[in-house]
Amino acid sequence: MEFNGNQTATDVNQTKPIRCIVKLGGAAITCKNELENIDEENLEIVSTQLRQALLSSDKVVGMDWSKRPGISDIACNVAGFRDKLSVDSTNFIVVHGGGSFGHFQASNSGVHKGGLQQPLVKAGFVATRISVTTLNLEIVRALAREGIPSIGMSPFSCGWSTSGGNLPVADLSVVAKTIKSGFVPVLHGDAVLDDVQGCAILSGDVIIRHLAAYMKPDYVVFLTDVLGVYSHPPTEPNAVLLREIGEHSLLAIAVGEDGSWSITKPTLQHMNNQVEITVAAHDTTGGMVTKISEAAMIAKLGIDVYIVKAATSHSVKALSGELRAKIPDDWLGTVIRFSREEVQ
Repeated sequence: MEFNGNQTATDVNQTKPIRCIVKLGGAAITCKNELENIDEENLEIVSTQLRQALLSSDKVVGMDWSKRPGISDIACNVAGFRDKLSVDSTNFIVVHGGGSFGHFQASNSGVHKGGLQQPLVKAGFVATRISVTTLNLEIVRALAREGIPSIGMSPFSCGWSTSGGNLPVADLSVVAKTIKSGFVPVLHGDAVLDDVQGCAILSGDVIIRHLAAYMKPDYVVFLTDVLGVYSHPPTEPNAVLLREIGEHSLLAIAVGEDGSWSITKPTLQHMNNQVEITVAAHDTTGGMVTKISEAAMIAKLGIDVYIVKAATSHSVKALSGELRAKIPDDWLGTVIRFSREEVQ
């Protein structure tokens, strides 16, 4: 990854220590089988949990001063800020998936396959970005209502581009400046330009890996619509929740330089040494397959990764960082970690 201007990897690392990077899974905050339908209840709970886990103040002074559909009044508590000496903030980053936003537009026009010179693909590129930025705005507003100083940031607008679907270059200077200024960047999976195939879909999971590599957070949390990683699709009766993945856990995986992975122990019967995962037909980002691959690559950097169901007591423990000391026996989720020796 490269940086534009005078921003270097060292500058990014020294800007401010990053406590946590949070991935809001699209399926956890939207009704994924209903086109462009936000799961308002889950999003509200997740936003509250983020505030409780990552901000020190319990007093909520909202920052969304825009009119909401169906509500005539604007919640603008100016007096609440006059009494504050500073805006409560901790250094974390939010990245969200598309869920029922963006995937339909991208898959129906073939944006993820490239071919930007084709009228359908170009129209789909525009439609995809309208959809994902709409969701981004609503997530920023939900976080702002909890007093989290959130700023929506689109990879396309930041000048990020791919090459053959991969992300070799990304300018993190704007993200670093945003954090340094006391804001919480909220990024998202996006349609971006690609110097090989014209255009591509850049998933939130890939974005998180690149952010983690240079921001060096203490830990990373993937909030999903299931409890964690299963041995089989969780709807199947023989599915088993894999509690921990790593060198010294009951389940260990080998991770290739390209992010490919396979189980090394134990040998699970009838699985051909792989976890079975399904991907929805309209999902242009790879679903859980990409999530595990990117999470494993982050873990190889020496950063613990927690995959856990959003809006639960288990997600609160992951977000707060208390799992770094010890994983409680009653905690449900998946931890991906590697030993220091293996990271080196």
